[in-house]
Amino acid sequence: MSSVIETQEHRDLRTAVAALGRKYGREYLARVAREGGHPDELWADAAKLGYLGVNLPEEYGGGGGGIAELSIVLEELGAAGCPLLMMVVSPAICGTVISRFGTDAQKRAWLPGLADGTRTMAFGITEPDAGSNSHRITTTARRDGDTWVLTGRKVFISGVDIADATLIVGRTEDARSGRLKPCLFIVPRDTPGFSRSLIEMELQAAEKQWELTLDDVRLPADALVGDEDAGLLQLFAGLNPERVMTAAFAIGMGRFALAKAVDYAKTRQVWKEPIGAHQAVAHPLAASHIELELARLMMQKAAALYDAGDDMGAGEAANMAKYAAAEACVRAVDQSVHTLGGNGLTREYGLASLITASRVARIAPVSREMILNFVSHQTLGLPKSY
Repeated sequence: MSSVIETQEHRDLRTAVAALGRKYGREYLARVAREGGHPDELWADAAKLGYLGVNLPEEYGGGGGGIAELSIVLEELGAAGCPLLMMVVSPAICGTVISRFGTDAQKRAWLPGLADGTRTMAFGITEPDAGSNSHRITTTARRDGDTWVLTGRKVFISGVDIADATLIVGRTEDARSGRLKPCLFIVPRDTPGFSRSLIEMELQAAEKQWELTLDDVRLPADALVGDEDAGLLQLFAGLNPERVMTAAFAIGMGRFALAKAVDYAKTRQVWKEPIGAHQAVAHPLAASHIELELARLMMQKAAALYDAGDDMGAGEAANMAKYAAAEACVRAVDQSVHTLGGNGLTREYGLASLITASRVARIAPVSREMILNFVSHQTLGLPKSY
């Protein structure tokens, strides 16, 4: 377990990624989203510098680090105003799952490309009728000779249009009990029967959201990742990093908004002193800074536990980190907009769109209410209502 004080190596990584972020910034990402494009230049630069694959094994071209390092990369890009949402999915979830559970052939096929940014993989778990309840997933996989046949639907799947494949969470029937158990399958983008339709969102982002249909999608035997009997172990090996990375995404966004507000409060003068001299302006900004710092501490704890191989401990901490970071982010964005007043709603300052974007971390990949359920049941031992 690492110290609560970051190592010099981690501080150097923050500094280097922050410099890359300043090169692009909020306006770059906003322009890409308005034009319907993707942040390919930033993705390529981050990959070239080794940041995208920092958590993947060195033998496959990665940096040999962990989720602790990858979360630093996403947080610092977010603080610069240009977070890469596909980092949450491609190297963090898919790269981690394949690294831990994939066959040698799957690792050779995917990890070098995920590490150098030349390949990306989406992640498909959410379904129209299951919501946050992964036990109600209805996408099923059945054996047919030496192949698998997948049938089902997924919603709110990010980046499917640009990803080379999607890691689909399906369920197979346990021959002994007849019960369905979760399994993970790599589905290449152009596989017959695998179709997608765009979900129109109010949120303007470079990464689009998709509904997926799997209509008797036939896959070879080696499309299955890991052990068919591992079930939830493999699934949560991907979901814990997802929560840590969502926390990093939220903390970075909150820091970006807070920095804008602090700069404005230092220079905006209405009476004799800058508005930042007034406690009604200064104290809420100070409180937001404290909340973001506290959320980062829990994120660092979660990442350290996960990287140390403590999946159970990481599960609790990752949920708490995601909850704390989302709440801190929303409050930081709201307070920053209020600090700027009317300017907070202009395109020039780039804060208004964050009012919507900041809510994402409260909702995805799991709602704050489900996190409170998790903590009340798993940590406090309270009974379930469902």
